[in-house]
Amino acid sequence: MSNASDPFFRTFHALRIKGFAKADTIAEVADLPLSLVEEHLQGLQAREWVQFREARELWQLTSVGREEHHIALAEDVGGSHITEHLHESYQLFLHLNERFKELCGDWQLRAGQPNDHTDQAYDAEVVQRLVALDADVAPVVARMGVVLARLAPYGPRLARTCQLVVNGETKMFTGVMCGSYHDVWMELHEDLILTQGIDRSAEGSF
Repeated sequence: MSNASDPFFRTFHALRIKGFAKADTIAEVADLPLSLVEEHLQGLQAREWVQFREARELWQLTSVGREEHHIALAEDVGGSHITEHLHESYQLFLHLNERFKELCGDWQLRAGQPNDHTDQAYDAEVVQRLVALDADVAPVVARMGVVLARLAPYGPRLARTCQLVVNGETKMFTGVMCGSYHDVWMELHEDLILTQGIDRSAEGSF
């Protein structure tokens, strides 16, 4: 039986993962309706845990908000049994992460030069490797979702974004801040690190 997170916390946590983001992006990461996320953001702002940068329509945690998130995250995880049950799946994820980093490099560079995506055969081979990676990571994320329900939506999000790459949307492989496969993968990795209380620098996993 998975541990279900409070929706308010999921909004709060999604913003912590992103650092700064628009409300619709937060809703996607939190896997919640936009209207509910906007309500949560207003509540967080009333507590002075978040601030809104109107010029770019971006939400961001305040310093107090970051401290409060640490407390809220500990309550959401609820004890060491969650991190213990995530450990095996996380080790599998780290192995897949090495494959993903290699894939990103191969997608961005071809023969040591920036990939201009004119070599269709080269791109097709890399995309097929991404499809294989996505198939391998899906059951790992599903097992994580059994332990902690808020992790489960990462699997379908990765699958949907992988399909966009297959359909020829090249920026959706490694593009930044566009909801790319790389973006979703990094969100998942950050979520796992935060949830388990891991020091990313000490672990050396990027």
